[in-house]
Amino acid sequence: MSEHLRTALHLAAHGVPPLPLRAGKVPFGNCPACAKNACGGRPNMKTPGPCTCPAPCHGWAAATTDPNVLNSTPWARAWGEAAGVAYHPGGAGLTVVDLDNAEAIAWARANLPATRTVPTTRGEHWLYQGAMQSANAVRPGVDIKSTMAYARWLGPGTGSGTGTMADLPYVVRALTAKEPAPARPVAVTVPASSASGVCPHRTPTYLERGIAMAEQRITEAREAVHTTVYRTFLAVLSTHGRCGCLTDAHIARLFTAAQTKGESPRHCTDAWTNARTTLGV
Repeated sequence: MSEHLRTALHLAAHGVPPLPLRAGKVPFGNCPACAKNACGGRPNMKTPGPCTCPAPCHGWAAATTDPNVLNSTPWARAWGEAAGVAYHPGGAGLTVVDLDNAEAIAWARANLPATRTVPTTRGEHWLYQGAMQSANAVRPGVDIKSTMAYARWLGPGTGSGTGTMADLPYVVRALTAKEPAPARPVAVTVPASSASGVCPHRTPTYLERGIAMAEQRITEAREAVHTTVYRTFLAVLSTHGRCGCLTDAHIARLFTAAQTKGESPRHCTDAWTNARTTLGV
């Protein structure tokens, strides 16, 4: 039994679906029956799932935890020629933040929760418990490898990494979120200050209730957080933007709620500025 197959069986026994890699850290190509994806192979499909071909010829989709498949005759040639082992993080319920250089590592240490880390040739893999969509180049030197992707297993002594694995945080999920489209001017009626200088909102509890509702709206967002934050800021400013009753403490509460959901201080400032520009306040 080859060392790579032994490693693959060890991973499979722990619920991590492995696959063999050729030289150059790439999966094995399609077998003759699947050449040019004539079989409609899994990489052409939109949802994660295993390859139905008996040979390991569909990249991440060939990864499996079935020892009978890993030990089968169609896989024997691949293990004999393999230069390494990879695994499907999403299939194991994991996400790998692939940090490709020192600058990316420094960014992660400043912005991401500590978790299990694995040294790589040029950087580090940060492993989190939880799966998400994969994406390349979410930041300079940063890739996300989870569903429908593969990551290298880096061998005894490094593959398991060091540190305690943390749950996948929203700040990592947010890295793949698309930026909202630029805000378009909208017609909004903004209350004006009264001639006496008294806030027209009747009582302070009106403002307090509005800020609390805005915090709740941001906190409960499950998707499109960037857009939700911007629209919430817009709603608050449309009601309280010109009467003078908003304080720095109120704005700080909104920014804190947004940053708790994974928004950066820069995104908060940009969203607030864009909302003010849209309303002309």
